[in-house]
Order: sequence, then structure tokens, then C-alpha cells
Amino acid sequence: MAAAEDLSVVLPRVLIVSRRCLRKNKFVDFVGEYHLDLIVEYGAVPVIVPRVSGVHMLLDSFEPIHGVLLCEGEDIDPSLYNGDSDVALSPGEMEEIRRLHSSDTAIDQEKDTIEMRLAKLCLERNIPFLGICRGSQVLNVACGGTLYQDVERELSRGRAMGERVAHINYDDYDGHRHRVRILEKTPLHDWFEETEIMVNSYHHQGAKRLAQRFIPMAFAPDGLIEGFYDPDAYNPDEGKFIMGLQFHPERMRKQGSDEFDYPGCTSAYREFVKAVIAYQKRLLRRDDFLGETMTRPLKLNLEMEKKRKVILKSFSLAKNLYNSGKSSSNPSELKPGADFLESNTALSVQQEKRLKQMGATVRNAGSYIERLRLNEDKEKTARTVLGKMKLEQLSELMSFYRMMEQICSEVIERKLHDMVNDPSS
Repeated sequence: MAAAEDLSVVLPRVLIVSRRCLRKNKFVDFVGEYHLDLIVEYGAVPVIVPRVSGVHMLLDSFEPIHGVLLCEGEDIDPSLYNGDSDVALSPGEMEEIRRLHSSDTAIDQEKDTIEMRLAKLCLERNIPFLGICRGSQVLNVACGGTLYQDVERELSRGRAMGERVAHINYDDYDGHRHRVRILEKTPLHDWFEETEIMVNSYHHQGAKRLAQRFIPMAFAPDGLIEGFYDPDAYNPDEGKFIMGLQFHPERMRKQGSDEFDYPGCTSAYREFVKAVIAYQKRLLRRDDFLGETMTRPLKLNLEMEKKRKVILKSFSLAKNLYNSGKSSSNPSELKPGADFLESNTALSVQQEKRLKQMGATVRNAGSYIERLRLNEDKEKTARTVLGKMKLEQLSELMSFYRMMEQICSEVIERKLHDMVNDPSS
């Protein structure tokens, strides 16, 4: 039992958003067992994010996030990608689509919001992301791509019968297969070591205009993109993995058996979890390094040490002058301390109080107090403006500053590392 508890602490966490269905007049949230089994098999812990109203505002509570896997679900709200269909679908066709794909065409805006925010979070922080089926569509839309609202009607029109593809078969979910062509020099080709395979698919929508950051890895005979990835964010050994697969490698198993159709079927999950583990280790190294540098004094070169002593002497003289009530015989000795204060724009309450006390001996003290008052006015104005913003706007703003915080942390880590290892720099 103790060993299991230890493992739950050290294993990385992969967030997976559940899908909601109606059972016995009650909503039930679920995630396919194949996804969960493979995540656990390769060494990560799946953390299910329930599709519950309001969860999109609570995603910070699921930290730390070391990876995100998004899988099947309903159609994505077309308003999120401003469907740019160049094939006009008549009201009759749309009604037929809703009838044929009734389990998918009921838009779930809460699930859309949760998954879009997770996808954007991964893109901002370079958190490993794997999208399967709907998850690949979410990834493409989150990066500015668009979707076919119905592949059969938009993509198959005008094509010869031999080029048309059945991407879905409600009567044979697991057994249905269609051919795809894999491009060489892509991760998919590395995994399957073939240029053509038969895949399982279960969808009526798919990527139309691929977002600019991605390159395709596989195509169906009708031209539909069946897999894509970001080559600049793919290196599992370094914790980098951003990929979308339209087909279902986890379901490509021989009938009546758990044996996979191809050895490469599990590779997406294996490499994804490898990246998740590396990403967690990278975060732990960063936290350990920052913690160590905060607890040990930095090595200063001779010039820096000399400046530090001059500033300390200046503060000491100012303090003595304040306590004695006398004027300084050498005002220039106070200048380094005043210059140091001028370079700091944010002061604590204690610093402000001290500054007031030292106003008679440190020049320009009044300007600091005025600056503090201006900062207070700016804060009041900011609170007023933010109070009038919508939740969506506030969430986007929060995501932006979280991204900036991540970037600042990485830059600070690098600069501290350079300072400690090369004092002369």
C-alpha cells in the first residue's frame, strides 16, 4: 500500500476530459478504457476532468498538469472556427446530417470550453498534448484551423467512387477500417514503418484547413488529413509532443483479441507518455534549481561585491544620520543608496515607512512616495475595468499572464543558472 501511495505522488498526471451521456434519466460521464489502460501501462496517471458545468473555471485546481489527452466526443461548435465551408449545405442536408449522426451533432458548449482552454494551455506552456479523433479537431481549431462540418457531403462531392471513403460505420464501430497513406519522415512513418495502413475511424467531421503550425502525417484516399503534428514541438525525450490523429489506433485490434493490427498502434501513447514523463522531470529540475538558488547566496565577482559594500555603507550612513539628527559632512556618500532606491519601482509597506523616515537624508524621497500613490491609483482603475469584463475575457487575460509568468520563470532560471556558473558574465 505504501509503495502505491509513493507511486501516486511521483508519476506524472495526464488530464482527460470525460464525455457525457444520458443513462436511466441521469447524466453519466465516461472515458474509453483503452485510453486509460495505455496511459497507465506506459507510466502516467490519468486524471479525469468531469464534464460538469463550471469546471472550465476550475482548471487551476487540476495542477500540476504534465500532459493532456483529448479523445472522442460531440461535434465542435462551428462558431469556434467560423466554418468556411465552400460547399453550401442546404437546410434539408443539415437536417439529414443531424438525423444520421444524432449522437454527435448535439453541441456540448461546456465540453468545448473545457477542452479549448486545455489545448491553449498546452500550447502556451508546451505541455505534451495528444488529440485522438475529436481531440485532433479541437487542437486544429485551437490553433486557427477549420473543420468540414460533414466529410461525406463536403469532401466526397465530385469524386469518383473509388476515391470516396466511409469514415464511419455505426454497425461495426471496432471492425470498420479504411486505408490511409502515411508520409515519410514523420513520426507516424517511424512508428508503423509503412507508407499505407488500414485504420479504424468513427467520425463525420475532420480537419479542413490545417493550422499553419502543423504539417500532415497521413491522408485518406479522399484527401482528408488523418494525422498531423507540430515539428517544432516534437521531441518526446525532451518533453515535447503536440499531435493530432483523426483515426483510433487504440481500437485497431484483431477481432476477438487485444492483439493490435500493427506494432505501431501503441506508439502514439508510448511516445506521448515518454514526453509527459520528461516534461515532469524538467519541471522538477526547474523547481529544485530555483529553490536551491533562493536558499544559497549567489557568488558575486569582485566588482559586484564592491558595489554592494558601497550601497550598504550608504544605507548605514543614512540610518546613522537619521538617528543622530545631524547633517552629512559628505553628501556624495549617500548618493549610491539613493540611486539604488531609484532603480526599484515597487516598495513594500516597510520600505515605504522607512523611506519616509529617511526623507531628510536620502534625496528625492518624495518622488518615491508619489510613485507609490500613482501605483495605488492605477490598481484601483484596473480593478474597476476588470470588474466590468466578462468571464470569458477575464479567462483569456488570465491565460495570457500565466503564459508570461511561464516565460519569465524560464528566463529567470536561465539567467540565474548563467550567473551561478559564470560569475564573470
